[in-house]
Amino acid sequence: MSIAWLRAIGDRPRSALESRHLSDAESAQARQLPLLPKRRSEWLAGRLALKHGVCAYQRRHFGTGTDTRDVHISAVTDGLRAGKPQVEFPVEVGLSHSVDFAVAVCGPRAVGIDVERIRRMPPMLTELLMPTPGAAKNTESVGVRAMPPSLRWACKEAVLKHFGFGLRVDPQEVELTDWRPDGRFSWRAGPALRRRVPAGDGTRFDSWAREVDGYSVALVWR
Repeated sequence: MSIAWLRAIGDRPRSALESRHLSDAESAQARQLPLLPKRRSEWLAGRLALKHGVCAYQRRHFGTGTDTRDVHISAVTDGLRAGKPQVEFPVEVGLSHSVDFAVAVCGPRAVGIDVERIRRMPPMLTELLMPTPGAAKNTESVGVRAMPPSLRWACKEAVLKHFGFGLRVDPQEVELTDWRPDGRFSWRAGPALRRRVPAGDGTRFDSWAREVDGYSVALVWR
């Protein structure tokens, strides 16, 4: 969903979109959000992306027509997974946004997605992309060493989002070990992440990442 488009269309068309796709409760929530116009557009774009993702999934896999107003989005309220989006359907969803776009995914099991505008990474973030001090030597392949920093970051965050943690867990707990020409990447969980999710073995997951039109995009699913 284009955040840039939502910012540009003006208040009246944006209000019409909200009336068409948000439930009454969501519209009331939107009015109460103490957000700057920029953040409000990001919030709306994320909601629309999630709603359309769930509707598309229901239509493709079950042949059912679901109205976007009937897709109610909430978030986990506490713990390490606080803020993780969820819906009142038997599906799992994921959401990410960066600069001009919000991207959502939907599936039968947990899924993680991250999108990052390709940019020069600040030194603090670059440091978080390096292998942990206790990581085994030479665990990174030639492919991983060739990955742009923003793509590395997207991969790590997509893994953490898959588990619902996001950046509440240190990104260094995700050790990237390979990245192939077709976009598939592999990873292993660091000791702290394994303690939280004993089944967090990267070999059990499908993981994909590429650069697309100025953005780094990563997906992790099972």
